[in-house]
Amino acid sequence: MSDSSKFPVHLAKPSWMDDFKAFIMRGNVVDLAVGVVIGAAFTGIVKSLVSDIINPIIGLITGGVNFSNHFLVLKGTHVATLAEAQKAGDVTLNYGVFINTVINFLIVAAVIFWVVRLIQRVYKTPTPPAAAPAPTPTETLLTEIRDLLKDKPA
Repeated sequence: MSDSSKFPVHLAKPSWMDDFKAFIMRGNVVDLAVGVVIGAAFTGIVKSLVSDIINPIIGLITGGVNFSNHFLVLKGTHVATLAEAQKAGDVTLNYGVFINTVINFLIVAAVIFWVVRLIQRVYKTPTPPAAAPAPTPTETLLTEIRDLLKDKPA
């Protein structure tokens, strides 16, 4: 037997481990994690929607304007495309890329809005029928009079 087996090391479980496990296993944390994973996958779909379908339509409507090549050279030589400017090491202000990002964000926000709205319609809980309104004091009094007259022998 070696010396290490004579004195086994027992590590005590930290007291915060149970709290952390309870926190992680709460429903809303797991739901959030699932939402993040689905959101990451959904981003790829929306990115394709934007770059492959919507941007060509916007380009057609605007006469072929491609915002990604709109930039301002702050320091360096003036070139035709952003890729050439970056390759040359120029300092550029890429406002066209920012415009594309804003457009992508607005499209993603609109798509998410419509998906959430569709899901809410699909899972809309039926509203229970409205309860009959309580009788007014006059109706209650008339009901009591009717019952008394009904019970009175003729």
